Amino acid sequence: MAQAGWEVRVGLPGLGAAVGGGGASPTAPRGEAVARHRDAPMVRVEDAFLRSLHPGRMGEATFGLLIDPVGVHFDAAQPSAVEMLLADHPLNEAALLARARDARAFMARHHLSKFAATDPSLDLPEPGYVLVIDQTEGDASVRASGATADTFARMLSTAQTENPGKRIIIKTHPETRSGHRKGYFRDGLADPVSPTRLFAGASAVYTVSSGLGLEAIFHGHRPRVFGTPVYAGWGLTDDRAPVPRRGRALTVDQLFAACMILAPTWYDPVGDRLCEIEDVLRMLAAGARAWREDRHGWSALGMSRWKHPHLKRFLGDVTFTPKPGRRRMAWASKAGEGDVRLEDGFLRSRGLGAALTPPLSYTLDDLGIYYDPSRESRLERLIAQQLAPDECARARALIDTLVAARLTKYTTGAAPPALPAGHRILVPGQVEDDAGLLSAAGEVRTNATLLKRARQENPDAVLIYKPHPDVEGGFRPGHIAAAEADVMATNTDPHTLLAQVDAVWTMTSLLGFEALLRDIPVTTLGAPFYAGWGLTTDLGPVPARRTARPSVEALAHAALIAYPRYSDPVTGLALSPEAAVTRLSLGPVARPEGTLARLQAWRARLKRRSVGSSS
Repeated sequence: MAQAGWEVRVGLPGLGAAVGGGGASPTAPRGEAVARHRDAPMVRVEDAFLRSLHPGRMGEATFGLLIDPVGVHFDAAQPSAVEMLLADHPLNEAALLARARDARAFMARHHLSKFAATDPSLDLPEPGYVLVIDQTEGDASVRASGATADTFARMLSTAQTENPGKRIIIKTHPETRSGHRKGYFRDGLADPVSPTRLFAGASAVYTVSSGLGLEAIFHGHRPRVFGTPVYAGWGLTDDRAPVPRRGRALTVDQLFAACMILAPTWYDPVGDRLCEIEDVLRMLAAGARAWREDRHGWSALGMSRWKHPHLKRFLGDVTFTPKPGRRRMAWASKAGEGDVRLEDGFLRSRGLGAALTPPLSYTLDDLGIYYDPSRESRLERLIAQQLAPDECARARALIDTLVAARLTKYTTGAAPPALPAGHRILVPGQVEDDAGLLSAAGEVRTNATLLKRARQENPDAVLIYKPHPDVEGGFRPGHIAAAEADVMATNTDPHTLLAQVDAVWTMTSLLGFEALLRDIPVTTLGAPFYAGWGLTTDLGPVPARRTARPSVEALAHAALIAYPRYSDPVTGLALSPEAAVTRLSLGPVARPEGTLARLQAWRARLKRRSVGSSS
C-alpha cells in the first residue's frame, strides 16, 4: 500500500482521508459506517487474481492487491474499478494484448493458478468430464452474488441434466482441502492438481463465482456462471444470472489485460518495489517449482555439516540420513545410482563456496550432472529444447540485465591490471582436481598445458591468465607460474576483464559460458556443457549427441532459468532468476560465519604461504 502511494494508519480519517476496508469482509460494515459518519470515501482492498502459493489463512502474504476506491470487484450491486476498466477502457493497444497473450501462455506452461501450489504430475480422470467448481461456505463473492447452498445444488443438477452420461468432477477449494473452511459439496477432487491439465480434460465448466471460472476462460472455456463475478457479462461466459449493465463483448486477451495487468497493484518483495505481472508470474513459477520438488521431503546424503542449515533453508524438509518415502540427493561427485545430483548454480553468490559463502542457487539433476559429458544431463535436454518466442525474449532480457549488473558466478575481484594492446585472449585457470574438469577434460588437463596450447595456436596474441579464485584464495590446488602468459590477472573481477578481451580459450571453465553471454568468441579444449552446440570452437571431445543448434538465448534460458533454483536468504522465498539478479545487485546477502568458516580461512592462509615459499 505504501509503495502505491497510500499512507495507512489506524484511527479516524482526517480531512481528505479515506477509510480502508477489506473488501466485503465481516469487518467491512464497521468501516462503511465510519465512512458515512465522517463523510469520507471508502477504499476497499482485496487480493489480486493471482495471490500466492497457498491461501492467506495458511499465513502467506499476497503478491498483489486490488485497491478499489469505487466498489469491490465481486459485488455486482454497484460497479467496481475492475468493472469500469472492462466496460470503458479501449483495451486495444497491441503491446498490451501481446503481454496478455504471453502471460497467459506462461501461466499455462508453468501450471499457475491463484494459489500456485499445484502438481502437474498428479493423476486426473479420463478427459471428457464436466467440471463443477466448489467454493467455501459463506464466501464473500458467493454472498455478493446472492447465492446460497441451493444455488450450488441447482448448478450441480443443471450440469448433470445438460451433460447426460458424462462424468461430473467437483473441484474442491484449497481452503476446504486444508481444513480451514467447509465447502458446499461433501465429495470432490481435493488434490492440488494442475489447473492447466484440469481444464484441458474438461468438456464443460460450471461455477458460481469462483476465480477458477476466470482461469477457465483463460484456458479456452466458456464457463456456465450462476453468480455475478466480475468476469461474467462480457461475452465470454454463459450467464445464468446476467448483470444488465454489462454488455460489451471482449476477447480473452482483453479480459486478461484488464483483470491481470491493469487493475492489480503487484509487489516485488525482493526489490521492495511495485512491479508488473511478469515479475509476479516468474516469482510464483519459482515458488511452485520449489513446492513441487520439495513437498515430499528429501534425504540429503554425504553433505558437509556447514551446508546443512543452507540446504534446509533452500529445500525445506531435509534429513541428512536415509528416510523411507523421500527422494535421495547427494553432492554430484558423491552421488550413487538413483540419487538426484546436487551442485551450485551458475549464478551463485558474492563470494566463494570454498570460503563457505552460502549460495543463492543450486541445480538438481535427476539424469546426470551438467559437467559430466559421459552421460546425458537434465541441462543437456533443456538446451536442446525448442523455446517459445516469449522464452527467448525473457532470456535475452536476463542476459542484458545480468551483464549490465556486472554479475558473474561469484562476482568477486578488483579491476584488472593495465592490458597491452593487441589481440587479447583470456585463459582462465581451473581447480585441477575439480570433478568438473576431471570428467570433461580432453588431452589438455592442466592449467600449464592449457596455456602452452593457447600460445602455440596464437603466437602473436596477448595471453591473459586468470587464476581460479579458489586457487588464489588458497582453498584448492592449481597454482602455476604461467610463464607463457603476458599478463597475470590475479584477484580480478571477471566481468571487467571480459569486457577488455577479444577471445577466451578454456578447458571447461564457466568463464567460457559467461563470455558467450557477452558475445565473446570461445575455444574449448574440453567438453563443458556449453560446447558442442555450434556456439564455440571445439577442440575437445564433445559428445556426438549434441546435435541441436540453439541460440545463445536458448543456452542461457536452460542454464540460468530452467535448470537451477534460486532462494532468497533475506525473505526465504524461492527466487526467479531475475529476482536473484536483483538480490545480488543489492550487494552481499550472506557471509561465511561460524567456527567452520574461520577454520577454512585459516587453512587457506597456510596454503597461500606454502605456495608462496615453494615458488
